[in-house]
Amino acid sequence: MSELALTQCILIAITFIWSGFVRSGLGFGGAVLSLPFLLLIHNDALLYLPVISLQLLFFSGLILFQNHRARKQHLKMGVSQEDSIDWSYLKKALLIMIIPKLIGVFGLITLPATIMGLIIFTIVSVYAITYILNKPFKSQHKSLDIIFLMLGGYISGTSLIGAPLLTAVFAMHVSKHQLRDTLFALWAILVAIKVGAFIYLNVDFQLIHQLWLLPCAGIGHLLGLKFHKRLQQTDSVTFYRILGTMLLVVSFIGLARTLTL
Repeated sequence: MSELALTQCILIAITFIWSGFVRSGLGFGGAVLSLPFLLLIHNDALLYLPVISLQLLFFSGLILFQNHRARKQHLKMGVSQEDSIDWSYLKKALLIMIIPKLIGVFGLITLPATIMGLIIFTIVSVYAITYILNKPFKSQHKSLDIIFLMLGGYISGTSLIGAPLLTAVFAMHVSKHQLRDTLFALWAILVAIKVGAFIYLNVDFQLIHQLWLLPCAGIGHLLGLKFHKRLQQTDSVTFYRILGTMLLVVSFIGLARTLTL
């Protein structure tokens, strides 16, 4: 990353602010909604994913810790409060996802950057269309649950962008008030597996660049927390349609540029 031009570094910093904003604002999508922009700046997923992985692990852990501390405070005040994480369903889902997840991590390491870029842009294009049409992935059958979990686990292993598929399944089985924290727990576990694989394979984590990218994501994280409160009180359809249109345009540009290289 140190070889990139100053303009590229500035654009990367802005994208990481966006990544932090999306992650805390929506509860998912920090990678899937930022990777297309990052790949347009420099088409090498393996350059960004270790950085994103560490940040996702940090912010997921931070949110879970804050919620756990708040729950303990309520208990001290004599107010009974249900655990914000549905551990029972989380364990069931992980048993289905773990093998595809590991296969996906291996694919990320072995696939050329160009092929990986094509896969990411194609997947994000599909997600973008579902946002524009307001037809998010839905799972209402056990067999479809398994397919979505396995596919989401594999995509998460390759590029950390399996969130829409996984969210579709968890939304059907986890109470609404537990969904966001359960998803954060899921992201933390999946990313921990990915980080472990990166360490084993001696992948460069670009740690020196976390000194400026982590604060950028932190700014976005704080803005996203405020946005999350407003999003809960408003209709989010328009927001997702604008977001989907923007992602679709970026993905088409990325696909066209990658195919002409």
